[in-house]
Amino acid sequence: MSRFRRALSLSLACSIVVLETGCAVAPGMEIPSAMKHESESLSSAQRANDASVPITEIDAKVVALQASRTEADIQRVAVDLAGPVTAYKIGPADVLQVIVWDHPELAAAQGSQPTAAPRPADPPQGVVVDEDGYIQFPYVGRLKVSGLSTGEIQTRLRAALAEYFRSPQVTVRIASFRARRVFVDGEVHAPGTQQLNDVPMTLIEAIGRAGGFTPNADKARLVLARGGRTYAVDIPALLAHGEDPASLMLRSGDVLRVMSREESGAYVMGEVVKPTTAIPKPDGVLTLADALSQAGSLNAATSNPRQLYVVRGAKGAQPEVFHLDARSPVAMVMAGRFKLQPDDVVYVDATDLVRVNRVLTLLLPAINAALTGAVVTK
Repeated sequence: MSRFRRALSLSLACSIVVLETGCAVAPGMEIPSAMKHESESLSSAQRANDASVPITEIDAKVVALQASRTEADIQRVAVDLAGPVTAYKIGPADVLQVIVWDHPELAAAQGSQPTAAPRPADPPQGVVVDEDGYIQFPYVGRLKVSGLSTGEIQTRLRAALAEYFRSPQVTVRIASFRARRVFVDGEVHAPGTQQLNDVPMTLIEAIGRAGGFTPNADKARLVLARGGRTYAVDIPALLAHGEDPASLMLRSGDVLRVMSREESGAYVMGEVVKPTTAIPKPDGVLTLADALSQAGSLNAATSNPRQLYVVRGAKGAQPEVFHLDARSPVAMVMAGRFKLQPDDVVYVDATDLVRVNRVLTLLLPAINAALTGAVVTK
C-alpha cells in the first residue's frame, strides 16, 4: 500500500507542477513570454526592451505608414522608369537597307537581289553592322554607324558619296532589328527574348508581346532588372495612384520577370482551423484578414485572439514583429487594411488552458503507467 501511496503522491505532485508551469513547458510553437502582451501595465518601450525583437502594434498609424511607403515606392518607380521617347539607335548585328537612287549597281553590291528560294535561317538581305559598329559600303569604305539614327547615317553617306556622284539621293532604313533586346520571363504565356525596334517599347507592350499574363501571375510583383539595379513594379498600385504603367519604358538589356502568386504567399500557422500558405488575390493584394480567411479563421476552441502576430523579414538581418489584439471586431478592420508581404508568417497563439491540457495529455500515460505498476507490485 505504501508504494501505491507514494506513486499517487508523485502523480499528484507532477500534476500540480504541470498546472503551475504548463505554459512554460507546453509543446509546439510559442511566442516568447518576454514578447507577449500579458501585462497591460507594460509600456511599448518596456516590452521592446524585454524582447529580442521589438513588437509593433497594428493600428491606424502603422497602416497609414505602410500606405505612405507604398506611395513613395510607386513614385520612385514612375520617375526612374519613365523616360523620354528617343529615336532607335543602330547597333551591332542590325541590318540596314541603303538605297542610292538612280544607282542600282550599289543596291546589287549589298546583296539585295532576291534569291530563288530563301530559307528562314538565311540572314536578312542588306548591309550588316559588324561587331565593332561599322558597315562597309561601295565608294565609302568603312563607316561608323553604331549609336546613330537612320537620319544621321543618311547624312553621312550622302556627304561621302558626293565626292563621286552629283547630288546623290540616299535613303536608309532598317531591314532587321537585331541589336537591342529585352527578356521577359515568368508568368507570361510566351516568355523569351523580344527585339526592340523603332517604336519604343513600354512595359505593358512587352507583356502584351509575351502573350499577356497567365492566370497565376501576380500583377503586383513584377521585377525589372536594369544596370545592376532592381525595381519592384506593382501595376494595380500604379493605377490606383494615378500613374500610367504604359509610361514605363524598357531599355535594351532589361530583364522583366512576372512573379507567380505562389511565390508571393504568406504562411499562416498556430491556432487556426487550417494552417496554410495564403495566396494573394489576382490583383496581387494579400491582407492579414485575407490570410486568416484562407486559413479558415481562428480556432474558436484553442486560439487566443489577443496573441495574433505577423513575423516579417525572417531572412533578413533584423526581423519585424507586428501584434494585433483580435478580440474586438474593430481590430479586424485593421487586419483588412494591413497588407502582408511575401514570406510573412502569421502566427496565432494558444490559450494558457490549452497549453496546460496539452502537457497533461503528454504526461497522463506516464502517470497511469506509474499507478498501474504500483498496484501490480502491491
